[in-house]
Amino acid sequence: MASLKELKGRINSVKSTQKITKAKQMVAAAKLRKAQAAAEAARPYATRLAAVMASLAGKVAGQDNAPKLLRGTGSDQRHLLVVVNTDKGLCGGLNSNIVRAAVAKARELMAAGKTVEFYLVGRKGRAPIRRVYPNAVGANFDTSTVREPGFAEAEAIASEVIGMFDAGKFDVAHLIYPIFRSALVQEPTVQQIVPVPAPTTAAETGGAVVEYEPSEEEILEELLPRYLKTQIFGALLEVAASEQGASMTAMDNATRNAGDLINKLTIQYNRSRQAAITTELIEIIAGAEAL
Repeated sequence: MASLKELKGRINSVKSTQKITKAKQMVAAAKLRKAQAAAEAARPYATRLAAVMASLAGKVAGQDNAPKLLRGTGSDQRHLLVVVNTDKGLCGGLNSNIVRAAVAKARELMAAGKTVEFYLVGRKGRAPIRRVYPNAVGANFDTSTVREPGFAEAEAIASEVIGMFDAGKFDVAHLIYPIFRSALVQEPTVQQIVPVPAPTTAAETGGAVVEYEPSEEEILEELLPRYLKTQIFGALLEVAASEQGASMTAMDNATRNAGDLINKLTIQYNRSRQAAITTELIEIIAGAEAL
């Protein structure tokens, strides 16, 4: 059985940990509001741009003069998985869920005879993916040097991905990131970004007949890179909001668990102290009777 001094030290240690988790929870709650607002504000723009891209893509899909980002390479053998994780931990199972979705997608593609390479954004996804696919991890993009990754980082990532595509290093690229639903729910999602998926139904094109000036091809040459940057920027905003929400939830659970542990240790301490006092009283009474 632990001594009274050891129990007192453990109680103080857990109380110090509880103060840290409580502070972390409050910081995450304060940051969550701003991150959530930024992610939600970017969604309508990304959705509308995707609708415009779908309308344009439906008009030029299959044409020889269509931009390469739209028509692709003519093959789907080599796949690039752009996985967006956080740079910091203490956010529950967020990063492990993203990695799990990426590994599941890689296994699905490999089972179909495709080759897979990873492009990793954020530090927390590197080690677990390297353990599973040590030879499939290609480039990394470090976002730990900036306080809050923004559009500049999205532009840099998109430029690297487009450069790899132009160099013939992959045929299809997928973006894997969490969609923030609430502080309790962050849904990992897999989205194809290269080549830009064309609409499959008339409803997706909007149904209206629209004539563009200049031509659809010229507009697409300008909009396709911007579309890619927007999707990646949205993913960075979603992962930022997801990180704060998951961190707030995880630290709240940690604070509660610390409180429960403190109560258990306090009860154990009081019982041990009471037993020690009782033993001393018995020894005193026995000594007095012996005299």
